[in-house]
Amino acid sequence: MISKIISSAINGISGYIVNVEVDISQGLPSFDIVGLPDSSIRESKERVRSAIKNSNIEFPIKKITINLAPASTKKEGPSFDLPIAVGILNSIGILNNTHTSDKFFCGELSLDGCIKPVSGILPMVHNAYKKGIKKFIIPKENLSEACLIHNIQVMGVSSILELIHNLKHNLNIIKTKKSNNLIHQEVDEYNDFSDVKGQESVKRALEITVSGSHNIVLIGPPGSGKTMMAKRLPSIMPYLTFEESLEITKIYSVCELIDNKNSLIKKRPFRSPHHTISYSALTGGGRIPKPGEISLAHNGILFLDELPEFHRNVLEVLRQPLEDNYITISRANSTVTYPSNFMLVASMNPCPCGYYGSSNKCTCSSNEISKYLNKVSGPLLDRIDIQVESSKINYDDLESNKKSESSKSIKNRVINAQKIQQERYKNTNINFNSELSAKDIEKYCKLSKESNDLLKQAFESMNLSIRAYHKILKVARTIADIENTENISPIHIAEAIQYRSLDRKYWS
Repeated sequence: MISKIISSAINGISGYIVNVEVDISQGLPSFDIVGLPDSSIRESKERVRSAIKNSNIEFPIKKITINLAPASTKKEGPSFDLPIAVGILNSIGILNNTHTSDKFFCGELSLDGCIKPVSGILPMVHNAYKKGIKKFIIPKENLSEACLIHNIQVMGVSSILELIHNLKHNLNIIKTKKSNNLIHQEVDEYNDFSDVKGQESVKRALEITVSGSHNIVLIGPPGSGKTMMAKRLPSIMPYLTFEESLEITKIYSVCELIDNKNSLIKKRPFRSPHHTISYSALTGGGRIPKPGEISLAHNGILFLDELPEFHRNVLEVLRQPLEDNYITISRANSTVTYPSNFMLVASMNPCPCGYYGSSNKCTCSSNEISKYLNKVSGPLLDRIDIQVESSKINYDDLESNKKSESSKSIKNRVINAQKIQQERYKNTNINFNSELSAKDIEKYCKLSKESNDLLKQAFESMNLSIRAYHKILKVARTIADIENTENISPIHIAEAIQYRSLDRKYWS
């Protein structure tokens, strides 16, 4: 008798349907799995056999053949244990097609018949739901994660015996409901811009950065507050929409970083890898490719502190994701694509000792300074929209009783600026000004004669690249949106040019 069970596998952060076909026939006893299984799937026959026997069910001593269709795609992981076991139970009459034909099964088995959680449940369930499947049988520990998908029926089970009992009596089925569109996270009262003394020009640049989702580098001496301000950026970022949160959660689900009690990621990611990070840890990879830091920062911030301390080849790999918002990883067995639409925030000192240009404490030679700064290549620097200098804090700023502007106040302006962008680009695939292409810039960043003359003068005198020219226009567009003006004025262009000047000061 042939039994067909619906399951799923993962490719990147997307699931795809796998039909587990089970055939039990007369012949010499054997247990074969075909359909390009990896070693963990081939080993599942021992787990399945022991789990069924230890659930007090007689295991068939016959010829058993399992096919994982489509057979042309390599399958990985232990999540096929449960559908294989269900297919066998179906074939020997413990269950029947009315119990299993329209349902999705996924889970790992232990030898005593218990069902263990698996990674990647969310993308698998989400894809199956889009294919028209509405009923899901999954490990109980993955239940909260699967319930993020609305309008489905989910059953969480912890053992084979519980699965059989629940299926036969139609028990413990949860019907999920639609979640709110906006995910309101708790306010972190300890990371507020009101704690930052002085540095008004840097805070202004950070506001522009978030408003248009631009990339930024902060350059300044040690102790000037670069890291402190960067860590407060999430406090002025808009709330996640449910769709954004779901996409982030898929990535974290594949990486097994989901907390069972808090299955939905509610905060924008803020990833701050150490400068010793490897190439594959940043981009993703491994024998079975997993997302790296740039994908874990999707819809959030990737903060690279002490930028020149990162290995040069690690930094150079950022160039393509910064342009395309995704990363493709190719291996001998598979090619996967992960989203990486992050906002790059970097900080660095102006020299190895950190005090060049800010005091007479600098002891670095010109050769040492040049070697240090050149660890950051021109092409990478050209992809960073905003360059801003953080100066040493004065004692008067520290002693001042004047209260700095709060994150809530800055956030309101950011949200208003982003609403303007959403309205402007509502019939396009563009979300933020930073995503404008050259053709889009011609349409949405029209300049007056005065603004154009100013930009032309800067382009020629500063020897700007075409990319830098486009970056200035995008930043100017964001500044105009913050001030709620449709036209880009010379003042907006002048401020945007100012944010492209530090490479001439330090790298010239």
